[in-house]
Amino acid sequence: MQRLILAATLATASLIAPGARAQAQASTTANAPVPALDLQRYSGQWHEIAHLPMFWQRQCVGDITATYTPKPDGTVGVRNACRTSDGTRDVSEGVARPVGAKPGQLEVRFAPEWLSWVPMVWADYWVIDLDPQYRWAVVGGPDRDNLWVLSRTPGMDRTLFEQIKARATAKGYRLDDLKVMAPLL
Repeated sequence: MQRLILAATLATASLIAPGARAQAQASTTANAPVPALDLQRYSGQWHEIAHLPMFWQRQCVGDITATYTPKPDGTVGVRNACRTSDGTRDVSEGVARPVGAKPGQLEVRFAPEWLSWVPMVWADYWVIDLDPQYRWAVVGGPDRDNLWVLSRTPGMDRTLFEQIKARATAKGYRLDDLKVMAPLL
């Protein structure tokens, strides 16, 4: 668990890549958080359909979930879990907090709470695309270096998935390395 927390902390620091900013500015479609996000409706379990490779997810081979639990102080508990190649579950727990004026703009941290004062332990978590019924969501960030496609079900319709990818590409996300981790139906 400490290995996962350290990896997530180090990876968060790497999210501030200078080259990514230039790519973000070159996009023709705005990359922004959704203008409305109801954290109560967003809470619960999500299944990861696909993601851009991230260092701290390298051990995950399937059954990837993210569970969000609103807390009384306005933050959200985050529990990420996945199946590893040896069949065990890898679990990482963190917290997300709203930032800025846009409801879909959050930050997430997996480092211990005593490090929460360090700015580099917080990573951008932007909900950039969201089904009106909260059946699927797409998470990214301002630098377009990370992307997750989430669904309330463990699989996703292939046509819907292709539409989601097209919108993310139009926002400047490079999806050449996108890893599909769940069945496309």
